[in-house]
Amino acid sequence: MENDPSIIYSPLCTKFSQDDRVVEVNIFRIETETTWHLEVVNEQNTSTVWDDPFDSDEAAYAEFLSTVKDEGMLAFEDVPTVVH
Repeated sequence: MENDPSIIYSPLCTKFSQDDRVVEVNIFRIETETTWHLEVVNEQNTSTVWDDPFDSDEAAYAEFLSTVKDEGMLAFEDVPTVVH
């Protein structure tokens, strides 16, 4: 029986609060990969996932902050989304 690869979470994972909204920022990679994935989960447990991986966890977090700056917290409304 093969073991599934482990998921490694970045220390940059956090709860982020702005404009009376709180989201959970998840940055992770599969142990056999070198790229990182970004997921933002809102208060209704709806997930926004970036389709393309990032070269580093810092780049993923920077993209999250850029999205908040450009679009605000409304970018993470209660509509499931995949960002390309």
